[in-house]
Amino acid sequence: MSLSLPELIGALIGLGLGWLDYRILSGVVEGKLRKLDRSEGEERAGFERKIRLMKGIFFVMTVGAFPVVGYLLGQTIAGQ
Repeated sequence: MSLSLPELIGALIGLGLGWLDYRILSGVVEGKLRKLDRSEGEERAGFERKIRLMKGIFFVMTVGAFPVVGYLLGQTIAGQ
């Protein structure tokens, strides 16, 4: 399987948009969660762990899925 130019461009654009979406989405959600956080001590460590997990899930979902969608759009537009 080889990538055509439109597929590659679509995947790269998808990757860029996925990274941008990740940065915006994780920043907004993390900011809101931190604003509402009232935990202390051991509870605080659990909160930080959940923040890291949330950011990891958002990263995989956006940076992992957007290039696939971009690839498929590039394939569709190129008519291959």
